[in-house]
Amino acid sequence: MFPSPGPRRSVALVVAGAAAVLGLTGCSVDASQQKPESKSFRYAGTALKLTTHEVATDLVAADRTDIKVTRWFDAAAGSEHLTWTLKGDTLDIDAGCSGIALCDAKFRVEVPRGIAVTKDGRKTRLTGKKTTPAPAKTAPAGKS
Repeated sequence: MFPSPGPRRSVALVVAGAAAVLGLTGCSVDASQQKPESKSFRYAGTALKLTTHEVATDLVAADRTDIKVTRWFDAAAGSEHLTWTLKGDTLDIDAGCSGIALCDAKFRVEVPRGIAVTKDGRKTRLTGKKTTPAPAKTAPAGKS
C-alpha cells in the first residue's frame, strides 16, 4: 500500500503546476508601459501621512494646491487590488495582486510645496524629479 499524498504535497503540486503554466505563457508585466491613471484630492493640511504598502512611489513637491496621484499598473494574473484614498491626513495608495499573481505597479504623488510628508511611518524629503521642459538645442557659435 502507498500512503495517500498529504495536504502539503497537494498544495506544492498545485503551486508548481501554476508556476509552470505562467512560465510557459511568457507573461511579463511592466507598469511603465501602461497608460497612467490620475486622481486629485483637495487638501488644506500642512502634514501628510502616506501609506504605500511598499509599492514604488515617487514623491514630488509641486506648484499646486491639491494632491495629485498618478498610478501605472499592469497585471497578467492574480486578483487585482487597487486603492487610493485620502482620509483626514492619511493618503493610502496600493496596487498589487494576490493569489497566483503577476503584476507591476508604481505611483507618483505630487503634493503642494511646504507640506511635510511621512511615508510609511518615516519622515521623508520630497525627492522626486521636477518636470521641466528640455532646453532647445542650438548650434555652437561659429558653426552652421
